[in-house]
Amino acid sequence: MAELTFQGGIHPYDGKDLTKKKRIREIEPGKICVYPLSQHIGAPAKPIVAKGDRVLRGQMIAEAGAFVSAPIHSSVSGTVKAIEPRRVASGDNVMSIVIENDGLNEEVQYERRESWEKLSREEILEIVRDAGIVGMGGAGFPTHVKLSPKAPEKIEYVIANCAECEPYLTSDYRRMLEEPEKLIGGLKIVLKLFDKAQGIIAVEDNKPDCVKLLRDLTRGETRISVRALKTKYPQGGERTLIYATTGRKINSSMLPADVGCIVNNVDTLTAVFRAVTEGQPLMERIVTVSGDAIRIPCNLKVPTGMSYTEVLEEAGGFSKQPEKIICGGPMMGTAMFGTDVPVTKTSTALLAFSKDIVSAMEPGPCINCGRCLEVCPGRVMPSRLADAAERGDEETFLSYNGMECCECGCCSYVCPAKRPLTQEIKSMRKLQLAKKKK
Repeated sequence: MAELTFQGGIHPYDGKDLTKKKRIREIEPGKICVYPLSQHIGAPAKPIVAKGDRVLRGQMIAEAGAFVSAPIHSSVSGTVKAIEPRRVASGDNVMSIVIENDGLNEEVQYERRESWEKLSREEILEIVRDAGIVGMGGAGFPTHVKLSPKAPEKIEYVIANCAECEPYLTSDYRRMLEEPEKLIGGLKIVLKLFDKAQGIIAVEDNKPDCVKLLRDLTRGETRISVRALKTKYPQGGERTLIYATTGRKINSSMLPADVGCIVNNVDTLTAVFRAVTEGQPLMERIVTVSGDAIRIPCNLKVPTGMSYTEVLEEAGGFSKQPEKIICGGPMMGTAMFGTDVPVTKTSTALLAFSKDIVSAMEPGPCINCGRCLEVCPGRVMPSRLADAAERGDEETFLSYNGMECCECGCCSYVCPAKRPLTQEIKSMRKLQLAKKKK
């Protein structure tokens, strides 16, 4: 039987041994929590509280600013101290709601539902929307929008993205082991929206314990199958995952729904289950804290709005002075200037490394070895695209299908000349997307 995979990709050191045996540990938020109004793709949320208001845990503090948007909920009870710009992990200043935690943990009353099977499609979508659920693999696309394709009757596959191919990250792995029923329950709820769809739980084969557990729990489920994928980065990318599990291809101008697929992350499906059955909005997430400069690598259940500095303290702080701190995975994450920024719905990891091997590299001229082409899952020519981007040659960049780059970083990883290929291409793609938006 052929392995479920895609063409290209790499096999970096995965670093998962540091945290994969560390059970999820719940932590308490600090005195001040900061909630950026842009924690998702689309329009920023609009505040519905004012300075001086007292709020409860689970209370909506900002409503969706448009259809493609998502509301935000407080993860603490306390007082709104300010609505002002605050720095986020990317380095941008984002308008945010600042709440002083009173430590009382007073919570709103949630509407629990014993029999969600009786809910209509519209009721489920409304619950998901009001809970503020977004894609928690990092993209942050509002989930109610993803679950509302133009032709729901044409959706044939709902794929649970359980690959977790980024090195060091083990939050999804721990979630699958510790709360598999919620993952499966969330998938069943989404399948209720699409009568003709089959559910696929896609897990990389470096997690055989998860594959076995999920297969045992779904035995007898006629609409759900568990598929083991070849371990390779970026197996968890939307395009590569869809191809590996269904053989269908999408490009940069298409959505998964265009080929009859819906893809959701482990944490996203868990959040859907909790919202529909327990009435709880999205106000926490699992964050992997790892790297050779972290004293106690771990997986933490973190309230949104909490400072990364406080998260770091829960991991024992630094064991040595880090040269690089990353929000997210080492391949597609964002290098951080500091940790005094809030955890958001799309936060997946805090990584700290004693050596910044990327900054220490001295780029040289391209030797035309073709390695970047061999590993590119988008099947484009990264070296040529990077050349065009460096020259500002937009016409050549587009003629070489530069928009098909998924910014996975494979090309930069294998380049013997140590050229920052991904960064150059990413800058040009950002420019083109901005022009298209105008």
